[in-house]
Amino acid sequence: MPIMEEPIAAKWGLVVLAIIAGCLFVPGSQAQTGYPAKPVRIIVPSSPGGGTDTVTRLLAQHLSEKLGQQFYIENRPGAGSMTGIEAGARAAPDGYTLLVAASTMTSLHVVRKKMRFDAVKDFEPITLLVSMPNVIVVHPSLSVATFTELIALAKKQPGQLSFATPGFGSTAHLAMEQLKSSAGIDMLQVPYNGVAPALTDVIAGRVPVMLVNAASAKSHLDAGSVRALAVSSLKRASALPNLPTVAESGIPNYEAIQWFGLLAPAGTPKEIVAQLHAETIAALKTERIVRWMATEGADAGGNSPEEFSKMIASEVAKWSAVARAANIKPQ
Repeated sequence: MPIMEEPIAAKWGLVVLAIIAGCLFVPGSQAQTGYPAKPVRIIVPSSPGGGTDTVTRLLAQHLSEKLGQQFYIENRPGAGSMTGIEAGARAAPDGYTLLVAASTMTSLHVVRKKMRFDAVKDFEPITLLVSMPNVIVVHPSLSVATFTELIALAKKQPGQLSFATPGFGSTAHLAMEQLKSSAGIDMLQVPYNGVAPALTDVIAGRVPVMLVNAASAKSHLDAGSVRALAVSSLKRASALPNLPTVAESGIPNYEAIQWFGLLAPAGTPKEIVAQLHAETIAALKTERIVRWMATEGADAGGNSPEEFSKMIASEVAKWSAVARAANIKPQ
């Protein structure tokens, strides 16, 4: 009997080692980090219905399916999107609160004296999700058919023609300020808490003009609720090939691109950032997101965390320069 004890012990030892090895090398990102072990909140700093909200819901659906926990949306509009961005910056850096912010996060500092977040220092950028041109749209009742006619009308009525923005200090606001300065016109800003309520009032005819991202505008353009005059990209948009650019229409080198990106609070573990980056890149290649981008005229992102970080810093510098040129002071 003692002769049998050593082979049996050796056999069981090999079994235990095999089980341990299997646990260590189970495929899948969740098995490697244990993340996520509970539902994950994604803050969207705008009202439901805008482009940021739409792409985030598509991303959340993919992450929920692939990572085995619910990724849910919390819309936090207010203060030109600052409320939601601040909530993302101040959240625990544990991977269970994420933020999908629009390019507005890089411009609020030029109009707000009391900033409660730093776009460069307070986040761990994960990746750019999508980018798209903005579109200058008008209510059909406005008596202009082209961008050139809009500028001419604004010059005839200085300070009388109004434009809607998703918030004071948003990139849409600064892009219009850049346009005003470049074209030598004076128009009145009407700020809202998000893209959706601003566009709703343009559609209703309460405000005649808006610069809005293509994703938010596309269905309303198709329905004839608003009329597009120009796109803000340097090249014509693939989804609107017959629409001239602002640069073509008399404002050389004018460019104002909208983008949405995924971020985590500063200090979030690098392995969680890497895991979310890899799964988000996969999400951007899925049929439903590719189809949404094609329909809305958006381009896929997918840059590295380091590249996205540099992009954010560059945008901060750009809008600072625009604000100085337009003599915009923080309030």
